Amino acid sequence: MDYQRRALDDELDLMLSALPAIAVDGAKAVGKTSTTQVRAASVLRLDSRSVREVVAADPASILLRPRPLLIDEWQNVPDVWDVVRRAVDEDRTPGQFLLTGSATPKEGATAHSGAGRITRLRMRPLAFSERGNTTPSVSLEGLLAGNLQVEGHTDIRLPDYVEEIMASGFPGLRGLPPRLLRGELDSYLRNTVDRDIPEQGLSVRKPAALLDWLRAYAAATSGTASYTEILDASTAGMSEKPARATTAAYRDALRQLWLLDPLPAWAPIGKEFTRLSQTPTHHLADPALAARLLGLTQRSLLDGAGTPLGPQQGTVLGRLFESLATLSVRVLAQRAEADTAHLRTRNGDHEIDLILTDPEGKVLAIEVKLSNTVTDNDAKHLAWLSNAYGDQIIDRVIINTGPAAYRRPDGIAVVPLALLGP
Repeated sequence: MDYQRRALDDELDLMLSALPAIAVDGAKAVGKTSTTQVRAASVLRLDSRSVREVVAADPASILLRPRPLLIDEWQNVPDVWDVVRRAVDEDRTPGQFLLTGSATPKEGATAHSGAGRITRLRMRPLAFSERGNTTPSVSLEGLLAGNLQVEGHTDIRLPDYVEEIMASGFPGLRGLPPRLLRGELDSYLRNTVDRDIPEQGLSVRKPAALLDWLRAYAAATSGTASYTEILDASTAGMSEKPARATTAAYRDALRQLWLLDPLPAWAPIGKEFTRLSQTPTHHLADPALAARLLGLTQRSLLDGAGTPLGPQQGTVLGRLFESLATLSVRVLAQRAEADTAHLRTRNGDHEIDLILTDPEGKVLAIEVKLSNTVTDNDAKHLAWLSNAYGDQIIDRVIINTGPAAYRRPDGIAVVPLALLGP
């Protein structure tokens, strides 16, 4: 099949034209290998044991291969990182090396961070706009640039969004029949627990307990439940609970594998907000993993099944739709050089789902609503932020499941997720 370009491709091409080495990071199955190998003259696959053994015996031998050289799953032989770094010190010719990694190596595994030599690029699962079932009419880059024009119409409705939550943004899983897809998601999670975490050097004594913790984390999707709440929910009814240090180690390992993708709290620059919470909102790499962990189906989600964990109100479906929107916005925002965070005051009286900050420190504020209509109540937190942050606000947007993109009389843009693109 022909390679289908993604939002990240323009960013990667620009880097390759000017920089000698790029490392593409992200969870397994997000498409790192497919994206990088189309740009490579040679490929070194370090997920193969026989190849690993040869390279580990003489890491510098990789420099004999044609370039651009793709080193796939480089973290399996961490010494190659330092080989690439030294090669770049000697020769700054652009586009020599591509490295992909599905895990952050243990601290001390490499002699040097690679700063200034190897540029890191994050890759996530497919944004909604990359899934081939919609034609976006509203550009996120345009919104960040102050473009006031917002228009377009879509036939995508709530059941279609639910179908996309379940279908997964992992490219290799797209189009599988539901039964096979469920099996692949189960295998993904089981392999993480049984193989990937031990490869990080952490022994998992009770795999079932770790999966229970992941289920509780999935129930906290798009919320700010404390890690204590997540642990308590995962061990309800257990007489012997794992130590907090143990679950903290598991959590760190899952983040190193990019399986957890929490959204940080916003820390505004040059403006005092003294009552902002610093708790992240919780997200797994792909909302489909959360739905699978919770045992949900398209039908049960539409029937309102599931109990969310944490202080935020709403349904599990609302949380998963917000996670899908968050994934999509993060993919597009990275391309636009914008950082993504969330805002919540400590007492919870104000919350804004997504705060995008451009390189000049100005803000695009986004609320996500599982609704095909928008009310004044849906816009109240955006109005509050406008009053509090003034001319630092570029624009205000509500992402919803409606049929049309438009601007309200108060200037807030209403954009169905299906119409939001690069």
